[in-house]
Amino acid sequence: MSPFRSHMDRALAEARAAARRGEVPVGAVVVAPGGRIVAAAGNRTRELADPTAHAEILALRAACAEARSERLPGYDLYVTLEPCPMCASAIGQARIARLYYGAADPKSGGVAHGARVFAHPQSHHVPEVYDGIAEAEAEALLKAFFAPRR
Repeated sequence: MSPFRSHMDRALAEARAAARRGEVPVGAVVVAPGGRIVAAAGNRTRELADPTAHAEILALRAACAEARSERLPGYDLYVTLEPCPMCASAIGQARIARLYYGAADPKSGGVAHGARVFAHPQSHHVPEVYDGIAEAEAEALLKAFFAPRR
């Protein structure tokens, strides 16, 4: 087994790109078994006028298209912010093996806060969850983005 390698730097790069586009700075990366990045995305809800165009959803769609499957067993997802309930549900539906996220989201999160999607008995699949990966940098991006808007 190869040693763990975080792909959060790439997710953070996607988040920074989203901020430059005027989107909430959240980035996501899907990694195939073996460690190859197969999809990366940042939020595009405003650009696409699509409330489902969260970074996680876009990255999952691209990874599923590449895999030619609606399920991604053995794949990892790195995201800069705790996924919301919609994204957490999609992560479960895609059968992602491991979820790594940066900043917690007490207001809108769906994993450790709020809906706690994976804690429900109706959740058919529960990935391994690792939080706090590059948390300070992910939080700083969000705070810098929202500060002038408040």
